[in-house]
Amino acid sequence: MRILFLLQSILSEPALILGLVAMIGLIAGRKSWDKVLVGSMGPILGYLMLGAGATVIVENMEALGLMIEKGFHIKGVVPNNEAIVATAQSVLGMETMAILVAGLVFNLLIARFTRYKYIFLTGHHSFFMAALLSAVLATIGLSGFQLILIGGFFLGAWSAISPAIGQKYTELATDGDGIAMGHFGSLGYYLSAFIGEKIGDKSQSTENLKISEKLGFLRNSTLSTAITMVVFYSIAAMVAGYDFVLSLSGGQHPVIFVFLSALKFAVGVAIVYNGVRMIVADLLPAFQGISQKLIPNSVAAVDCAVFFPYAPTAVIIGFAFSFLGGVIGMFILGAMGWVLIIPGLVPHFFCGATAGIYGNATGGKRGAMIGAFVNGLLLAFLPAMLLPVLGALGFANTTFGDVDFAVIGILLGQVGQLLGTVGIYGLVGIVLLILITPNFMRRK
Repeated sequence: MRILFLLQSILSEPALILGLVAMIGLIAGRKSWDKVLVGSMGPILGYLMLGAGATVIVENMEALGLMIEKGFHIKGVVPNNEAIVATAQSVLGMETMAILVAGLVFNLLIARFTRYKYIFLTGHHSFFMAALLSAVLATIGLSGFQLILIGGFFLGAWSAISPAIGQKYTELATDGDGIAMGHFGSLGYYLSAFIGEKIGDKSQSTENLKISEKLGFLRNSTLSTAITMVVFYSIAAMVAGYDFVLSLSGGQHPVIFVFLSALKFAVGVAIVYNGVRMIVADLLPAFQGISQKLIPNSVAAVDCAVFFPYAPTAVIIGFAFSFLGGVIGMFILGAMGWVLIIPGLVPHFFCGATAGIYGNATGGKRGAMIGAFVNGLLLAFLPAMLLPVLGALGFANTTFGDVDFAVIGILLGQVGQLLGTVGIYGLVGIVLLILITPNFMRRK
């Protein structure tokens, strides 16, 4: 009974599950005992760090939300993947971790037996998508093994399909370096490239422009997040009023409270990212070693930041115009009486910058600017549309920030609402056809 109780306790702790998966993979890869030990502890510590950082984020987001509601008389939300994942873990932590592992396995199987040869290596985005899938599918009514199997299938399938959708644009953006996009903002990047292709001229590259080195601080996501959040907190505090902020501060002077709350938010984001890096650093090699031996002609799908050196000027332009799109989108949402989506620096910097790179690859300066601007509008409207899908599990105060999360969440949520679990199984069948059909087609 004690052994059974121990096993049950281990399986109920997501951090320990990640450690076990990493340990099994490292042992299978015939790593030395010291590497197995270090590689198994990394994901455990990383997950605990993720939880600690996300707690800081959520606590400091609460004050910002209250000030926005008081000052503007509307509901304000800062899309943040880390914050909503933290919320999801308190309800569906076990399911999220199981979907993550199942999704990685499905990704390898799909890459091995279909023509979608992409191995998705951006582990923290796989983790975020697993949290989204657990939340949406549980809202629809799935649970237990059924929830884990279907969620893992969707995660693995999209991990292989999403890089393939825009690989022709990725080849242009990287000068044919043989990598793929492994980031779940991909649909926004491909749309930016499509827009650039239609309205721009790729010979007029952003890289022919000169940008002041004084803007280089924007590359430090922690510093730029802190600066941006100080601005947002300050505006919200001024509108909400001295007395209201004082009531939230616990006796601290409102100016100091606002300043430190903004900085703590940035610190929380930094802690979460460090935790995610620890998880990814040891969990993914367990799968990569297997994939290298079993999956010939596989292509690595990597994080969007890997693409930044290909067009550094487009990074700054993309961020600026994406953020501008987010601000305009915020005002449009407010005028329409919708939930106010406050532009978050992290999604607009990373996703906006990448949209700029893709837009530049097909349409030069004009493609980078307009493509990234449209991406910014998507980062305002799509999270607002996703909120009702997540609200049933109490996630109404936060939402996912990147385009793919919103599209997948809205699609599954709407199908589930209209057709129930039958509709979800129908989507599984459609995805299977998409995966299998190319096997029976001639290669060009």
